[in-house]
Amino acid sequence: KVDYDVCSNYGNWLYSAGIGNDPRDNRKFNMIKQGLDYDGNGDYIRLWVPELQGIKGADIHSPWALSSTALSQAGVTLGETYPQPVVTAPEWSRHISQRPGGSPHPRGRRGPAQVPAQHKDRGIDFYFSRKKDA
Repeated sequence: KVDYDVCSNYGNWLYSAGIGNDPRDNRKFNMIKQGLDYDGNGDYIRLWVPELQGIKGADIHSPWALSSTALSQAGVTLGETYPQPVVTAPEWSRHISQRPGGSPHPRGRRGPAQVPAQHKDRGIDFYFSRKKDA
């Protein structure tokens, strides 16, 4: 059975393309974060992208960031068995594992986001106001 809703599907495609309806300025859909949040261990990707089945854990969400050794062990050759990324967004970098060997977070996803110290005392109005120099 396929779960499909035309309106939701088109709306989600528009949103992920950056042209959907969102009241926040400069809002971008972060595919790496979404993958980690909803498929932390990469099981869904492994099901539908057999070329990446050898990549363990959450590293499957960003195979281009793995070392050549890790890719070789997984049987992946970027540009041959799996395509090179067309674009890599700068905001993805904070969600890509920076540990030696690319080991995933023990729970299969990153922990909760930390609020920077300079932002801890700011109320919700700060984040939704146009004036950011406060």
